[in-house]
Amino acid sequence: MTNPITCRERFLRACRCEPNGRPPIWMMRQAGRSLPEYRKLKEGYRFTELVQDPALAAEVTLQPVRRFGYDAGVIFSDILVIAEAMGQKYELLDQGGVRMDFELNSKADVDKLDPNHVMDHIGYTPEAIKLVRKEFGNDHAIIGFAGSPWTVASFMIEGGSSRENTRSRAMLYSEPALCQNLLEKITEATIVYLKAQIEAGADVIQVFDSQGGTLAPHLFWEVSGKWMRQIIDAIDGAVPTIVFARNVHHNWDEVARTGANVQGIDWSIDLRKTADRLPANVAVQGNLDPAVLNAKPEAAAAETRRLLEEMRGRDGFIFNLGHGVPPDASIEAIQAVAETVQGHQ
Repeated sequence: MTNPITCRERFLRACRCEPNGRPPIWMMRQAGRSLPEYRKLKEGYRFTELVQDPALAAEVTLQPVRRFGYDAGVIFSDILVIAEAMGQKYELLDQGGVRMDFELNSKADVDKLDPNHVMDHIGYTPEAIKLVRKEFGNDHAIIGFAGSPWTVASFMIEGGSSRENTRSRAMLYSEPALCQNLLEKITEATIVYLKAQIEAGADVIQVFDSQGGTLAPHLFWEVSGKWMRQIIDAIDGAVPTIVFARNVHHNWDEVARTGANVQGIDWSIDLRKTADRLPANVAVQGNLDPAVLNAKPEAAAAETRRLLEEMRGRDGFIFNLGHGVPPDASIEAIQAVAETVQGHQ
């Protein structure tokens, strides 16, 4: 009798488009923020304090995997640690959103950013990965991550959260050389950061291009796609890579050009049709509407079954949300989704 494959191996096989039994499952970043154990843990801590303490970050990573039995856990961190490591601090606001210490307004502001010593400032993430690796052993996969250079740059230029990125998009047209310099610095720092995560024990790396869809389609490759390609080329196959580019429905060919093993699909586009237009050796991840986690458990389970049937027969499929977990998500709905995937035949 052959031994059943571990959750970790199931996840890695799916990334490689190999047969893996049922689809593996994990939840997007912030998977644990709706859990009572997370809310209890964060009492008395700022978000950045949780991120910067390896033991606390490891615990937050482990909580949803313990509760729901996911095949993989994404390390608890934030895409803006790169900005902070280069000299631009950030904070999460109580009312939601992000505020940077300052806006990038000039060449002098960009010149001050230092990508050469980022690991002197953000070594806490690899240390957290090492702690999670000890807990997971070979049973579950660890997903390391970073923001895409464009996504990080947009926060840095805007001075915080912005729905449309109007200011940063305008800068692309008015000061292209300055934006190029900024994207180069972020890319350089991100490569160093992700390699440190891999060395610490990350099994997979994901790049979040959550702001890619704010770009005009003709700008996507030069402003976002090619920088993600540089990051993936630098990883050089050490681990599988995932790119999640939100609302890039006119640029799927360019997303595929990044060379990522897996494409994350948001919930606003048909999953099977998108999967069928990608190369056969590229896996897909997605794309349950996050709002389902605020619905009744039976509705969440039904929508999960619909996606599973839609993707039946495709080895390169990882079940996931089409974006992050809502902070007020129902525990019962999350449980229903997890159990439905885990019981799928």
